[in-house]
Amino acid sequence: MGDRLTHECGLAMIRLLKPIEWFQSELGDPLWPLRRLYLLMEKQHNRGQDGAGIAVVRRGMPPGEQFIDRLRSAKRSPVERIFAKALGPAQRLGADELRRMHPVELKRRLPFLGEVLLGHLRYGTHSGDGTDLCHPYLRRSSVASRNLALAGNFNLTNAAELFDRLVSYGIHPIGDADTGVVLEKIGHSLDREHDFLASTSGPGSFRNLDGDELAQEVSRQIDVPRVLRTAESFDGGFVLGGMLGNGDAFVLRDAAGIRPAFWVRTPEAIAVASERPALAAAFGIPPRDVEELPPGHVLAMKADGTHAVTRVLGPAPERQCTFERIYFSRGNDPDIYEERKALGRELARRVLDAVEWDIERTVFGYIPNTSETAYLGLLQELERLVAERSAERMCALLRAGTLGEDDIRRLAYPRIRAEKVATKDQKLRTFITSDSARKDLVSHVYDITRGTVRPGDTLVVVDDSIVRGTTLRDSVVTMLSRLEPGRIVIASSAPPIKYPDCYGIDMSQLGRFIAFEAAVALLAERGRQSVLAEVEERCRAQAHLPPERMCNEVRAIYEPFSLDEIGAKVGELIRAPGLPWRGRLDVLYQSVDGLRAAMPRFTGDWYFTGDYPTPGGLRVLNTAYLRWRAGDERRAY
Repeated sequence: MGDRLTHECGLAMIRLLKPIEWFQSELGDPLWPLRRLYLLMEKQHNRGQDGAGIAVVRRGMPPGEQFIDRLRSAKRSPVERIFAKALGPAQRLGADELRRMHPVELKRRLPFLGEVLLGHLRYGTHSGDGTDLCHPYLRRSSVASRNLALAGNFNLTNAAELFDRLVSYGIHPIGDADTGVVLEKIGHSLDREHDFLASTSGPGSFRNLDGDELAQEVSRQIDVPRVLRTAESFDGGFVLGGMLGNGDAFVLRDAAGIRPAFWVRTPEAIAVASERPALAAAFGIPPRDVEELPPGHVLAMKADGTHAVTRVLGPAPERQCTFERIYFSRGNDPDIYEERKALGRELARRVLDAVEWDIERTVFGYIPNTSETAYLGLLQELERLVAERSAERMCALLRAGTLGEDDIRRLAYPRIRAEKVATKDQKLRTFITSDSARKDLVSHVYDITRGTVRPGDTLVVVDDSIVRGTTLRDSVVTMLSRLEPGRIVIASSAPPIKYPDCYGIDMSQLGRFIAFEAAVALLAERGRQSVLAEVEERCRAQAHLPPERMCNEVRAIYEPFSLDEIGAKVGELIRAPGLPWRGRLDVLYQSVDGLRAAMPRFTGDWYFTGDYPTPGGLRVLNTAYLRWRAGDERRAY
């Protein structure tokens, strides 16, 4: 995917199961918790480079001293900046002093060392990139167990409604961004939990307690899963990580499992992350020992170290995001690696048909680097299919009695011409203000390997997905044309992206999708522009309905056209105006059936099918279309 998408986010959490003094005496490394958090975040840096933040709860601090705090940065290399500051005081202390110091004093000297640690990496989907927008968010109180730090990988479609509901409770949140709304919604539920436990209707044993004793008992008996049942009102995809000031912690996953979450328990700690390989690497364990947090469940961890995985939402049909598997998550997860190879295999026969099985005059490559695994799968399946056809031809000649030595030499060793035709220049920056100058630089982001393609060859290049097509048009196609192929085929391992996302990826504007642009152009070519007005009329007619009663009217724009027709028109649209190269340019898309065959467990394919996992998705689609028709560039939720 050449187009940059702001998307997803990364979550990391560590809940120690040993006291700080154990890490001092047994491991000789009291900084172990911070080092593990750093590794979890660094191993997920692909999930967010707009900003980062950490929060910590330090248990056992004397009254009057800080026990919960956070550190955030939206500057370049935010993870390194944060941990340089968090670990900085340790550099002024010797190793022996760190091991001998009393744990309370140690936590005074290193204010971000504690028993519960929460980390977040941010990609901003909207609202800018300032430090104030970085997670964790913090809701403070003078009562320890009413303090709440929250971070997440999520987007909600109904944040505005939740905001209004909070106002009706007499709460006035600052801002209506979904993170602040979620913080206040869970905070309100936490307040109600405190009030219930301390009231005469609460546990009878509390009635004889007062003051600090009552506060301590309420803190001990807070039912985190009960608090989080308030999330039933959230429409969206989410993984939420939170800490209370008393040392309780939780990670909650949405009922459809749209966003990913994994966890592990070691003798030292319970840890959570958005990706399995991060936990495996940070704790030196096999990936098979890392557990997936089930959809609709919360991993609740009490201050005393007890923990449980409990269902609090749903149940709902599981709709795990396929984009995670195609592109977003790092490809060293063993399951994702095999799925991406399978995506490549699913393309192989269609690619061979597209080049008429002429492998002698076809070169295969990939771009960008995230496409490499699908490329490997494609090559392996190409080799199998070509070898199978060659064997069939040899057998046919043998049966006919015409198999000669030249036939054997030609058919016995078919060769797939696989080359690294392009390399991305990681150091090239394109932040020049002039659009024309920037486009000139963008066209040089990739370096080509000359000599890999003979003039007149067909060049097949695997791309993991095509969203807006701008990088293909402004850079990739121009760069590849310098190799002078007779034809270029861009083979996308994902189907065409036709519908907006509203669950964590910044893809809410229909008019920016190259597949939508292609369908609209095809309607115009065939004199069927009236379809656009008809869809608008039907969208307006259901705009006042609750999301549960809406349906996908935009589908009618795509229905007249086959996958190949959409691909052919996209091939025309990504050809840069004035390109001197006169060869043929085609786009070949993965089919939805191929996608499902490659990853049968992962059915979150609404980007390609318009089959949304929550009712709010249809409302976003409806709004996105009406705004496109009105020329309104605002996002649809």
